[in-house]
Amino acid sequence: QVQLVESGGGLVQPGESLRLSCAGSGITLEYYAIAWFRQAPGKEREGVACLSSADYSTYYTDSVKGRFTISRDNAKNTVFLQMNSLKPEDTAVYYCATDRNLLGSSLVSDDYKHWGQGTQVTVSS
Repeated sequence: QVQLVESGGGLVQPGESLRLSCAGSGITLEYYAIAWFRQAPGKEREGVACLSSADYSTYYTDSVKGRFTISRDNAKNTVFLQMNSLKPEDTAVYYCATDRNLLGSSLVSDDYKHWGQGTQVTVSS
């Protein structure tokens, strides 16, 4: 059974940083694409960052480029999202997702079968 468990969310002030973690079990994350999505209240789920397993390339939505970094620790079967210079508009529940049929980069939520439960990130002064 595939499980993804996110952690690391919290309440921070604008300009501060957080690192989210996504620990996998029942699946070896390095073999498949993995992505971070977020959903703010009243808004649709948005793809934030993804990491390809085919060539380890990364892709980010425009609003987080230069501030967020997705990375992977294969030994720990864990993927991270380092979030710097956080803004109030980054406030959302953040989810990690993966799929055994996906190797390349995708920020389309329908491409992913396995999802974590989410972790809340709140950026407020």
